[in-house]
Amino acid sequence: MELDSIDRRILNALQRKGRMSNAELSEAINLSPSACHRRVQRLEKEGFIRDYVALLDARKLGVPTTVFVEITLQGQADEVLDAFEKAVSRIPDVLECHLMAGTADYILKVVAENTEDFARIHRQHLARLPGVAQMQSSFALRTVFKTTALPV
Repeated sequence: MELDSIDRRILNALQRKGRMSNAELSEAINLSPSACHRRVQRLEKEGFIRDYVALLDARKLGVPTTVFVEITLQGQADEVLDAFEKAVSRIPDVLECHLMAGTADYILKVVAENTEDFARIHRQHLARLPGVAQMQSSFALRTVFKTTALPV
């Protein structure tokens, strides 16, 4: 399925305000409510819209510290990668894990209450991950820019 300009306007609007009603959405993109609803259903069915979520405020939830952790594994065998990925996906403080090209094998995005809490996460979880040869952590001083909206 190829996206046309109306589909793109729908996706842009929903990325910014996923809870808007169909009436609000149809008005925002200048389309009839029934046509808008059909298009949204098609975009959901085709997988362009994967889910609807609430974006929470990390500071208000008590986890304002973001740490990026570069992981280098002892080897690149499939079983080493699989064991690491399975184990890291179970750590609730890890928001993202990316397999990388470059010096590190993986980069993790971790949230914590503060440096002491990150030390706990490191001791209890990260240091016990299978196959890890080296780990380097970098603390974000502040978030300059952050979005979940993809370019459409």
